[in-house]
Amino acid sequence: MDERQVLVGLTMLQGVGRRTVGRIFSSGIRLHDLFDFGEMEWAGLGLAAELARQASALFTKDWVSQQWLKVQQEGIGVITYLDDDYPILMKETSDPAWVLYFLGDRSLLGSVSLAMVGTRVATAYGRKMAEMLAEELCANGYTIVSGMARGIDSICHEAALRCGGSTLAVLGTAIDVAYPPENSSLYREIIRRGLVISEYPPGTKSNPGLFPQRNRIIAGLTRGTLVVEADIRSGSLITADFALEAGRDVFAVPGPVTSPKSRGTLNLIKQGAKLVTEASDIIVEYGTWPAAVVESDPTSVFAPGPDALLRQIFSSDEERIIVLLEQGTLTVDELLTMTGWDFGLLHSVLLSLIIKKRVAQLPGLKYELI
Repeated sequence: MDERQVLVGLTMLQGVGRRTVGRIFSSGIRLHDLFDFGEMEWAGLGLAAELARQASALFTKDWVSQQWLKVQQEGIGVITYLDDDYPILMKETSDPAWVLYFLGDRSLLGSVSLAMVGTRVATAYGRKMAEMLAEELCANGYTIVSGMARGIDSICHEAALRCGGSTLAVLGTAIDVAYPPENSSLYREIIRRGLVISEYPPGTKSNPGLFPQRNRIIAGLTRGTLVVEADIRSGSLITADFALEAGRDVFAVPGPVTSPKSRGTLNLIKQGAKLVTEASDIIVEYGTWPAAVVESDPTSVFAPGPDALLRQIFSSDEERIIVLLEQGTLTVDELLTMTGWDFGLLHSVLLSLIIKKRVAQLPGLKYELI
């Protein structure tokens, strides 16, 4: 049994949440050692007495194997924090999802993506802006990430699918639950032509407290968050807060000053969010990318139009690293010596090239061209 399976089982254990798993990792406890834990050891991790007693009795290799098998039998994919292809941007946040369950194309986790969120009760103006921006960003190779909620979230997913772009939905429910119910067809379409993920395993009971927490994943997976339309108490502002906490960019679409649905976005702009009226306001920050190739289904309500494959652009710093790596595999120390850069700049450039799938990281902090 590998550590990935143990980690998945651990997150399914009642009483064990994200912070408990974080304490286990930070304390240096080996995951396999948890099989030998008694009540006192589980209580030492923060579990209440009754939950600690249950954990000591339940958490066995057989039980973990059963949970793993259930997920596999349902055809649900699993990505853990321990996997080599765990999303780099998410790993850099202070509160990562230790396990992500997925249905669809997992490669989208490595694509250049932008979060688009907003009110659940969109105005005609908000709908028009969401559709226009999602379509333009998709045409320039961006994956649209949102929460599949009513309103702006759903509008952005639908626009991405309609124009042949790629989209990723982060659920606030178990991976096998389409919520809200009216989005069942959208849920199936995203699975077929995009990606649906959740940190909640199949069978998890829904509750309102889960939804705000998924917003940190929306923000953590993406380079920036665009709030299209939001009132002053919109949940989408939580996503913007998580983006700022993770050191990511926040963008906002201005709206009529008389509209309550624009108060949240206008307030973000006052606080320093970049004002966005067209996709180029975002593209100028990150460049253009090869557009995702999405299978077309002419019978689908979300059927795409012609795809535009745009040229991938590298910065001068990225081009310099590419030239150096054309000589062969190099270590971080070798790259630091050859460039004369500080570690922060080198790390940033390497991360960008990894995201662009131009460079791969090897064991021992070595890098090579793809």
